[in-house]
Amino acid sequence: MTRPILRNSILLAVLLYVFTTFLSAQSLTTLYSFAGSDGAQPFAGLVQGGDGNFYGTTYQGGANGDGAVFKMTPSGALTTLHSFAGGDGAQPYAGLVQGSDGNFYGTTYGGGANSDGTVFKITPSGTLTTLYNFAGSDGALPYGRLVQGRDGNFYGTTVDGGLNDRGTVFKITPSGTLAILYSFAGSDGAAPYAGLVQGGDGNFYGTTYDGGANGPDAGTVFKISPSGTLTNLYSFSFIDGSNPVAGLVQGSDGNFYGTTVEGGRYDLGTVFKITPSGTLTNLYSFAGRDGLGPSCVLVQGSDGNFYGTTFDAGAHAVGTVFKITPSGTLTTLYNFAGSDGALPYAGLVQGSDGNFYGTTTRGGANNVGTVFRLGVVRPCATCSPVSWR
Repeated sequence: MTRPILRNSILLAVLLYVFTTFLSAQSLTTLYSFAGSDGAQPFAGLVQGGDGNFYGTTYQGGANGDGAVFKMTPSGALTTLHSFAGGDGAQPYAGLVQGSDGNFYGTTYGGGANSDGTVFKITPSGTLTTLYNFAGSDGALPYGRLVQGRDGNFYGTTVDGGLNDRGTVFKITPSGTLAILYSFAGSDGAAPYAGLVQGGDGNFYGTTYDGGANGPDAGTVFKISPSGTLTNLYSFSFIDGSNPVAGLVQGSDGNFYGTTVEGGRYDLGTVFKITPSGTLTNLYSFAGRDGLGPSCVLVQGSDGNFYGTTFDAGAHAVGTVFKITPSGTLTTLYNFAGSDGALPYAGLVQGSDGNFYGTTTRGGANNVGTVFRLGVVRPCATCSPVSWR
């Protein structure tokens, strides 16, 4: 009498395992492989425009080799909107943000009138206007994405330049008038590679790659008011993470979540949570097999979990996509293998269709990067349920 019950219990357990595995399985589609002339090495993530298309930048490639701006449909049809030529900017590391006027705004790391980078505006059809040329004293080498504040102005950072040549936080109007809000000095942080996020309290929050109270190399988390008053919320000390390249995202719980490329238990990078007042919790330390060096801004999915990428390691040593709960349980969703993309540097965006879209800096058909879509495989809606006797 016990054997049929035991057999059915085993079969049921197997079914539940297969069913839950099927539910959580991930399907990745390489939507586009760059070829060079159309762009190469997209270090930035995508933004979905109001027209439903995705817009992004490539660090290199394009008609002049100085990088490009592109548009891509959700099905993968790509149009190069603009190829930088040096004088109008070069090497855009950062992605775009769509302003309230419908245009897209971004930065280039180099090029421009002084070779220190630019801020630009580009229409959805590809007409580009250089809004500002950095000159060093007012900042240099903008690396991170802009954010449009509630006042309508755009806010951003530069890695170098400013009063102390340690980087700046700036504000720029949609017409191109720029003001330096803050110049870093080292002990308060240095080299802010990441862009900013405006919190629910109206202040902006960000990270610096270097500087802070615990040495010149660990980095910080800071808060800055729209008028330029900066507060150092946290200085990393290596064991809790170090060298954040990415910015922060404010979760639905009001806390901020981010990543570091180094530090943590294995010195391979971390995921952390920090309260608006500066209490930091290390949620996860990468160990290599699960990825290393996360340089991405996290995105909170519609399910409440956070999603991101690691730049390296994983099963094939070329990066991963992961999911992490607000409490720190991490699941590797996908291991890149090279032909499907490699070395994803940027974060993901959840499209209006519920799928996640992202870029890789290498791999693909021509080994100069890809655009991909990652979706959750769902069970067949029309299949009949299994009955057990």
